[in-house]
Amino acid sequence: MYKVAAIGGDGIGPEIVTEGKKVLEAAGERFNFEIDWTDFDIGADRYLATKKLLTEDDLKELKKFKAIYFGAIGDPRIKPGILEKGILLALRFSFDEYVNLRPIRLLEGVETPLANKTSKDIDFVVVRENTEDFYVGIGSRFKKHQKIELEVLRDLYNVKFGLDVESDAEELAYQIGVVTREGSRRVQTYAFDLAQNRRKKLTSVDKANVLSDVYGLWRDVFTETAKKYPDVATDFNFVDAVTMWFVKNPEWFDVVVTPNMFGDIITDLGAMIQGGLGLAPGGNINPKGTSMFEPIHGSAPKYKGMDVANPIATIWAGSLLLDHLGEHKAAAAIVTAIEKSIKDGVVTKDLGGTAGTKKAGSYIAECVKKGK
Repeated sequence: MYKVAAIGGDGIGPEIVTEGKKVLEAAGERFNFEIDWTDFDIGADRYLATKKLLTEDDLKELKKFKAIYFGAIGDPRIKPGILEKGILLALRFSFDEYVNLRPIRLLEGVETPLANKTSKDIDFVVVRENTEDFYVGIGSRFKKHQKIELEVLRDLYNVKFGLDVESDAEELAYQIGVVTREGSRRVQTYAFDLAQNRRKKLTSVDKANVLSDVYGLWRDVFTETAKKYPDVATDFNFVDAVTMWFVKNPEWFDVVVTPNMFGDIITDLGAMIQGGLGLAPGGNINPKGTSMFEPIHGSAPKYKGMDVANPIATIWAGSLLLDHLGEHKAAAAIVTAIEKSIKDGVVTKDLGGTAGTKKAGSYIAECVKKGK
């Protein structure tokens, strides 16, 4: 029996999580395990009614779970950034989910915009550092002759910033990126371990030629960590170069490890070459704590309740969740079932089919049960 928390969130989130649950329960039926779901009302509706984003009580309860199944966040009634920072990023930081895991895999039967590339060419994993870099929230903006004294204390290896800024510029904005040796080492170690269990190749992404302090440290730690893994081949790519090679030669890549901001960018490119956001799952992982699994797409509020949303990314995220819990055969069976639904044409409109959200989810669940 696995106890799993579920947060449907906003827009199409609750619908796609419902289909994901259906498939995970089908996997449990076939592979002899059960899931005890606990649903949490966290999202736009609660915020509009109570002004609560993520409370201490929420965090206390969610911390009891090894895994969270998350739908989507975002609502046009609320200013962009409020829900995303106050809920999604807050969850990642609160539970120290320092690994963002995103498989970039072209499934059989899916078209890629890359000419002459097949499922044999696109099968790699991006490991994105998830709690540092420019996402730590240290920044501000101010206007001419305004003086700001900034002191930020984050529970990030007890880092404390003090900043006294004056400027004659009409308006000035700044953002501080933070990379630590400890934070780099732990996510790179995770990536090396993953590469050892795949094709034993790891690519590090940075921009150390220009942002030489933060990403110079990242590169130094990668070089040091690589010495502990002599059987893993390594190389470096600047972030601008890696976007070219993702398009031209995706078959070069096995595991890619990257700082937070660059990972956010290149994984959307990865999602597109694997067929689109509707096919892109993600995991926010703390190997020793609470982890969260979600599709990487948004909440698509205009499609809420219309039974048209593609549930595959969420279902695939459920496969990552099961893999994290140690149910590796069940996790693989879900991906196989997704591929069968695609080959059989039981897919939503964005993939060229006519199935609704519920029908697509139900078909994948049946394929899991039958082992097809």
